[in-house]
Amino acid sequence: MKLWQGRFSSPMSADADSFNESLSFDQKLYRADITASLAHAEMLGKCNIIPQEESETIRNGLNEILSEIESGSLEIGNAEDIHSFVEENLVKRIGSVGKKLHTARSRNDQVATDFRLYARESCDKAISLVKDLIETLVLRAKESAKYLMPGFTHLRKAQPVSCGQYFNAYSEMFLRDLDRFAACRRRLNVMPLGSAALAGTSYPIDREFTRELLGFDEISENSLDAVSDRDFVADYLFAASLAMAHLSRLCEDTILYTSEEFGYWNIPDEYSTGSSIMPQKKNPDLPELVRGKTGRAYGHLMSILTVIKGLPLAYNKDFQEDKECFFDAEKTLFSCVAIYTALMKKITFNVNKMFEDAGSGFSTATDVADYLAKKGMPFRDAHAVTGKLVRYCIEQNKTLFSLTLDEFRAESDLFDADILQAVTPRASAEARNSVGGSSLGAVRRGVNSIRKRLKKF
Repeated sequence: MKLWQGRFSSPMSADADSFNESLSFDQKLYRADITASLAHAEMLGKCNIIPQEESETIRNGLNEILSEIESGSLEIGNAEDIHSFVEENLVKRIGSVGKKLHTARSRNDQVATDFRLYARESCDKAISLVKDLIETLVLRAKESAKYLMPGFTHLRKAQPVSCGQYFNAYSEMFLRDLDRFAACRRRLNVMPLGSAALAGTSYPIDREFTRELLGFDEISENSLDAVSDRDFVADYLFAASLAMAHLSRLCEDTILYTSEEFGYWNIPDEYSTGSSIMPQKKNPDLPELVRGKTGRAYGHLMSILTVIKGLPLAYNKDFQEDKECFFDAEKTLFSCVAIYTALMKKITFNVNKMFEDAGSGFSTATDVADYLAKKGMPFRDAHAVTGKLVRYCIEQNKTLFSLTLDEFRAESDLFDADILQAVTPRASAEARNSVGGSSLGAVRRGVNSIRKRLKKF
């Protein structure tokens, strides 16, 4: 029987019931629902809204239900939603006393509280998984700090960079993701319970007592807003979408760098696939899948924004659409971060190929211009002189570090013998010792900085 059936003279039709139900997906909230109900029942007893012994009976029944669901002896089913399922099972166990659990509570504030409890735990899990990924990237940065690779702009070789600086760059992105999930957790950790349907309750409840039991930082200040607020869902989905965007960028680099055309990294066989027709193929299917799944997270963010954009106060059934998008985005994010953490631990480097390409394409041309500027030549003039040298190298099929001192001095007498060292890839990278730069020292300082900031999460 529906919790609201008393108003109606005939039961809901089967097709309408099937369309209306949410148990098929909101059963994931069973632990949160029972946790919130335990706190609510304890508060009802404390405030003498129901007798203490009835409060204890309700809590014992709820704990039994939780234990049996988790052991598998009680299968969730045959109810409109998880809230109905728990309450109906409670009444079957303890009789009419179970019907008192819903005193001073509506499904509106109940589901809002349950979902926040679940989302809070999901934020914690997301933070934990992203931390694991960052720790893996930091380890790769530390061990590869001495390796050089090309840095790219416009997907064209730009300047030599430390491989460690590359991994530190992604750690910075994921640190921002940690901060977003932590901020999302702080904002959602507000308790709606006690708002009832929309206007609050006439019972002498103690919301602060319930808040403390459930570990919320504060209670909601407006009951109309509390039951209709799904900003925290949009917050979470935005954080998940941006984390997936960063992961997708790492996937794209992985796909490029492990290709035969680049040849900088190797994906191990256990994280690769082959072709059903071409025996030679070793495909980066896992990075491609993660890159593709990013679109799912984006879609779910747009879904919740569309749901909430035109809803009148207070609660509307549209809010039932908040959970499936959340649950799928959560699953997508967790699986993608976990598999990519495992994959990044196994990536190996083709050090010689990276070093060879780091010095190709006139990647140290900026060092030539900087050399002249440090000797007093205006940078724009130094830029022009260097451009002429590059053109000369192209015409003569040479590189900057194969030029002789005489060839340098043909363009400017400011060049001295030390230019021959300054244009090597290693010297170029080591010259960039500023904070966040590509020198070995800068990369190691970056690693230490990332580890220090990681400790606060």
